[in-house]
Amino acid sequence: MTVLHDSPHAPVVDDEAEILNLYRAHLSKGRATLAELFGSHMEVASEGAWLTTSDGERFLNAGGYGVFIMGARHPIVMEEVERQLRTHPTATRILLEPTVARAAEALVSVLPTGLDRVHFALSGAEAVETGLKLARAGGFKRTVSMRGGYHGKTLGALSATAKEVYQAPFRPLIPDFQHLPFGDADALEAELKAHPGEVCVILEPVQGEGGVIIPPKGYLKRVEELVREYEGFLILDEVQSGFGRLGEWWGADLEGVVPDVLLAGKALGGGVMPVSAAVATRKAFRPFDKDPYVHTATFSGQPVLMAAVMGAVRAVKEERLVTRSMDLGARLLPRIAEVAHRNIPELVVDVRGQGLLIGVELVEAGLAGELLIELFNHGVVANHSMNGSSVVRFTPPAVLSDTDLDYLVNSFDLATRDLIKGAATMPEGGN
Repeated sequence: MTVLHDSPHAPVVDDEAEILNLYRAHLSKGRATLAELFGSHMEVASEGAWLTTSDGERFLNAGGYGVFIMGARHPIVMEEVERQLRTHPTATRILLEPTVARAAEALVSVLPTGLDRVHFALSGAEAVETGLKLARAGGFKRTVSMRGGYHGKTLGALSATAKEVYQAPFRPLIPDFQHLPFGDADALEAELKAHPGEVCVILEPVQGEGGVIIPPKGYLKRVEELVREYEGFLILDEVQSGFGRLGEWWGADLEGVVPDVLLAGKALGGGVMPVSAAVATRKAFRPFDKDPYVHTATFSGQPVLMAAVMGAVRAVKEERLVTRSMDLGARLLPRIAEVAHRNIPELVVDVRGQGLLIGVELVEAGLAGELLIELFNHGVVANHSMNGSSVVRFTPPAVLSDTDLDYLVNSFDLATRDLIKGAATMPEGGN
């Protein structure tokens, strides 16, 4: 048994071998194998930009797939959640309940003008399903998504996620989905022109799981213009890119776009609760306004989740985390790029980013996996990209201190030095 000795209230934690066996028995053998690559560490505590393992080691969290824009256990979010836990965490959904109304008001206050109808859910994929159902209910029977995009793995969301390895075991998927090149407005116009008044377009402002793929300047605005010209329906998936991650409240704000539906998630729960939302214009939301039971979920809008949303909006506003995300990203990206091009010039393809969504693309997927392990060995948690397997992705919180920022860059420096040493000892053609 292992105890975290630096906290008087730290729980006793079962040893790694026992937890690995429980993963294999009840969760996922593959997940257990992956954990062993990272030394079978168990995360048991977190605060701000840092997480702690059962053996007392601390790691800078530059991962979390975009959840922790305000870090872990932010005091404002925790205050709101703890207050709600003590009074009324879960509602009957029969009576009016104030926290969901206040949370919707808070969320709408930071969205582009015109998006004022909210459906709350738990996961990003549920938000995607909500957006797709609004499109179908509005008469848009054909859906266009972008190659490399990621929208989740429930059946409708998976139909929009153009990745063979995820789709193949579950076919047939939802019909009438078309996948086009991301950034190619001409290809989109051809599809919209061929089916005027019938097409729903769903895309991300920046493809996160695609490997931090940033479209050409003006592309998002052109997409909006084409959708309006050919009377389509536009869904902007901001589950990862939204809530300050890109240095604006939303990727939509980068080009002044107002979609029919904007999808939020990940950071929306303040790094404390799982919450997502589909926020629509009044016109797009009309099918749900007509019948409040046409699209429902038991845990949609539950009070303790809504408290987290209100805390998250408060925290980002009061601490100016959107601006801080932009400023930190502007400082971090060139430093990461300089280290990569200095230490591993023959292994790195590109370093790119927007705000605090940063990707380092390597020449092959195996090297990206090795770099993730080397980063972990030097005290940093980062992420792989599910639709861009050769890209290591950094999604650090906007609460990084200058010391934290230096630690991240220094760890990346050490990790890339070790990566090049390992690559030098590989047999030719090896991974």
